[in-house]
Amino acid sequence: MANADYPTASDESQRLAALQALNLLDTGAEKSFDRLTQMAANIFQVPIALVSLIDQDRQWFKSCVGLSAHQTPRDQAFCNYTILDDSIFEVKDTHRDLRFMDNPLVTGEPYIRYYAGTPILSAGYRVATFCLIDHEPRQALDARERDILFALAATVSREIELRTSIRTSLAQIRAPGGAD
Repeated sequence: MANADYPTASDESQRLAALQALNLLDTGAEKSFDRLTQMAANIFQVPIALVSLIDQDRQWFKSCVGLSAHQTPRDQAFCNYTILDDSIFEVKDTHRDLRFMDNPLVTGEPYIRYYAGTPILSAGYRVATFCLIDHEPRQALDARERDILFALAATVSREIELRTSIRTSLAQIRAPGGAD
């Protein structure tokens, strides 16, 4: 599934199916995710921290600190680049990066100058991101900070898997002939 406006992974259709199977898109806030984004904002001293699910044409924020928007178009999403591999995607100064200097999220609200994000995995697919945003350029994350960001994303991944496991167990219990 190729798109002229942004790059996509070679397994994009399977990734989207895995995302849809989570039943997380357009759901309400959950404390388990919100605690983690608030913790990230405090640890990294950034005004914005997000858990962002990357849907077909948008990024939707399951958890958000410091931003009033609930979603943005995918062709504007820094997180779209984050889900392309398993490492941290970092832009130290958006004004110096040709991919983003004219991005509406850089030239207008929320005036992104720094971005760091890492993928959140589910069923082996990079379905979401955990990201940090600042209004000022920053230095690259050091090794300790990278470890913390990876750990936060892994924690969100475990929360998602736990939620999925509980939903599956409840469905089995409620199914005819299921456990009582």
